[in-house]
Amino acid sequence: MLTSNFKVQNPKPLISNRAIFCLLLLAAYSLLSLGCRYDMQDQPRYKAFKKNDFFADNKAMRELPEGTVARGYLRENKAFYQGKKENAGSNNATAATAAVAATTTDASGNTVVTSFPDAIEKNPVPVTQELLDRGEQRYKVFCIVCHGPVGSGDGMVVRRGYPKPPTYHDDRLRGAPDGHFFDVITNGWGKMNSYGSQIPAADRWAIVAYIRALQISQNPNGNVQMTQNNAGNAVNQTTPSNSATTQNQNTGGQNR
Repeated sequence: MLTSNFKVQNPKPLISNRAIFCLLLLAAYSLLSLGCRYDMQDQPRYKAFKKNDFFADNKAMRELPEGTVARGYLRENKAFYQGKKENAGSNNATAATAAVAATTTDASGNTVVTSFPDAIEKNPVPVTQELLDRGEQRYKVFCIVCHGPVGSGDGMVVRRGYPKPPTYHDDRLRGAPDGHFFDVITNGWGKMNSYGSQIPAADRWAIVAYIRALQISQNPNGNVQMTQNNAGNAVNQTTPSNSATTQNQNTGGQNR
């Protein structure tokens, strides 16, 4: 009877116990890393205007600290940015000392200003051909639909039923100071909305210069003195260097 001379040995495992342990450890580490991931793309945050119970006012959006002014937006030049005299009251504690402008109602029912105690007399920007060209372009964008091509208050929306604004060519507005027109563009008046957020200050002064040009075009002999004053104004006033670029600014109906 034949017998076998060799023993059957247990086969070696394809993966050692140590390798299995390392794989399990790596898997656990990977799962732990995924569970603890906390970077900017996953950070807790609130959307604009959402509620946040953490703050007493329940607002997620926080107000700027009192007195904060963005760099380049201090706007100390009151004449350029407001069209007002330096000693005139404004939207602060000195407002109570501001002179009160007189108003009346014209034949069309518009409430109009008849005195201009705080407005500066002359445009603080030197009146040049470039300024007038810019004013004409901006006037045709924002003003012509109500005030008309030459400022007579016969714009396209007025012809279709919108209330007619005062003409620029009456004695009241021909004699009004430049700062008055700037103030109306900035803050609005009557049925005219404010353009302060849409038109930069430099462009508002360009529009004022173009309005003066329209007045001269319709009454050349009566505006000689005004023309001379505006021309001389280039010597007396200067423009802030960043006025046209540092400001962040609807179609109007009534002017003052």
